Amino acid sequence: MNLFWRKMNKIIETHCHLDYLKGEPLEDILSKSQEAGVEKILTIAVEPDNFDAAYELGQKYEQVYFTQGIHPHDANLFTEEAFQKIKDRAKDPKMLAVGEIGLDYHYDNSPRDIQRDVFRRQMEIAIELDKPVVIHSRDADEDMITMLKELAPRLKRKGVIHSFTSTLELAQTALDLGFYLGFNGIITFKKAVEVREAVALAPIERILTETDSPFLTPVPHRGKENAPYRLPHIVEKIAQIKEMDENKVYSQTYQNAIDLFGF
Repeated sequence: MNLFWRKMNKIIETHCHLDYLKGEPLEDILSKSQEAGVEKILTIAVEPDNFDAAYELGQKYEQVYFTQGIHPHDANLFTEEAFQKIKDRAKDPKMLAVGEIGLDYHYDNSPRDIQRDVFRRQMEIAIELDKPVVIHSRDADEDMITMLKELAPRLKRKGVIHSFTSTLELAQTALDLGFYLGFNGIITFKKAVEVREAVALAPIERILTETDSPFLTPVPHRGKENAPYRLPHIVEKIAQIKEMDENKVYSQTYQNAIDLFGF
């Protein structure tokens, strides 16, 4: 795909961690992303110590928006002050969602009971603030399905299960509840057959594009730091999996991001 064609197709980066990128100057990354058609970028907070970094990036750069939330890995770092900061920051028009929140039973970096409690508390905040949520779920399908069925009906603007790698059961449950599924470089990995099945299952109207950079660099750039300017590889792979025209994937996933987050 040539650069000119990319410029004709706008993309939105719905999940990355700009404050974690170290391989290139941030100004260069943002410039290259713009050249690749990335019009807007949502940088994701994951724990109280990086709330301010995400917020400040959103204030500094016009095309950058931010979230505030406590990742399940860091659930044991929660404080009432952190929950209050999420609420206070929600008044800023560039805070688009509560996240990254959820459950991760693969690493169990925080006790599972604390993960569930912190996830619930943040879902309640999103319900109160009328914000969508950015959810991380890994090896926790049973509890995630249970909690989504309980809490999601009260969430007006729903959200996204980002970096989707779970079962088709969770995928269908999330879709039935009005959620989107976010896909990144994992869909280009040789062994990620189940993730590509989830791409095939999800209607294009419910798919979001993301890189999760600096992680999960897509083929053919494995081994290099990921960045938002690699997002076209994700769009191309989605089009291939779904046997769709790339222009349609670009336009629909762009609109999906607008519809969910209200950039």
